[in-house]
Amino acid sequence: MTKTIKALVGIGAIAFLTTGCATKSWYNDPITCAIAGAAAGGVATYQQDEDYAYAGALGGAIVGATVCALLHTDGDVDGDGVSDSEDQCPSSTLGAEVDALGCELDADGDGVVDAKDQCPMTPAGTEVDVNGCALDTDGDGYADYKDHCPNSPEGAEVNKLGCVNDLVLNDVNFAFDSAEMTEAGKAALEDDIARLKYRDDGDLITIEGHTDSIGSAEYNQALSQRRAEAVLNHVISEGIGAKNMTAVGYGEDKPIADNETEEGRQENRRVSFHAE
Repeated sequence: MTKTIKALVGIGAIAFLTTGCATKSWYNDPITCAIAGAAAGGVATYQQDEDYAYAGALGGAIVGATVCALLHTDGDVDGDGVSDSEDQCPSSTLGAEVDALGCELDADGDGVVDAKDQCPMTPAGTEVDVNGCALDTDGDGYADYKDHCPNSPEGAEVNKLGCVNDLVLNDVNFAFDSAEMTEAGKAALEDDIARLKYRDDGDLITIEGHTDSIGSAEYNQALSQRRAEAVLNHVISEGIGAKNMTAVGYGEDKPIADNETEEGRQENRRVSFHAE
């Protein structure tokens, strides 16, 4: 073998090692790299002295395996403590706290990571803006998730329920001449109950019962009281704390429509939330 051929073979073997080990398919296998290193070392030594070719091959194998091991060392590009091979979010914000997968924490699960979340304790399932804050559709200062009237007129002054006036529970109905809530009436309360969970501790909520003018005033007052209490008891049974919540029956004393018509009397037979 001429020196030129030897040199070409040596160069090829060395290139085989260095370019091969620069790819993951190579340096994931240290045995392959050791073989490539042995070939490169053996050929290179053989050019100088054939008697030392075996020693050169052994040295090349050691060097090849070492080079590939160094190349295989896992990095941590974003410095979050999770190696790149395990990091599912390799571009995390520098210094941000991450989970075991290397992804930034999102404590409230709203899709905005804590490092960028200006409202990090938003209730689960709440629709938020790019800053992680709950939407307030009508801009009244009450986020939609606790606003009982999310479509108040722009600029309107609202109470602590987010409503301009008392909240009339239009679909909360009772059996005839009874304080027993219908199943449909209970279902109609679900959204309002969900919002009551987020009311401020100091908010005073009065559940008011009202009737039309048919029957004696005394009877109507008692019936309205029982109906208001029925709603209060149902609200409490759904996990709402009773603190600062009361039930008051007003009977026929506070009509909102004409008791001379059936339509008017139907409007007057109501239960409402009053907030202070």
